[in-house]
Amino acid sequence: MRTRLFGFASAILLFAGCAVPTTSNNKGETGFIQKLPDGVVAIAAPYQNLSTVRVLPEDGCYWYLHVGPVENTLLPLRTTDGRPICTASSSG
Repeated sequence: MRTRLFGFASAILLFAGCAVPTTSNNKGETGFIQKLPDGVVAIAAPYQNLSTVRVLPEDGCYWYLHVGPVENTLLPLRTTDGRPICTASSSG
């Protein structure tokens, strides 16, 4: 019984070390845009958190951090009619 308890406790400690914190890095930087362009603020749907917006380099679109009851998820920033808000394409 002690061996089983010790093994269980060891497993918990081992896997707890694998967790990656989801907060900002050591420099205190959040990676979020401090001041969104006025045009983006004007067309963004009101239910989104505009203080947690960033542009992902993969698609050039604005994404915001949605804090849900179970997990935090990056969601695309959308207009009031549901279209994603993206930066202008540099390829022409």
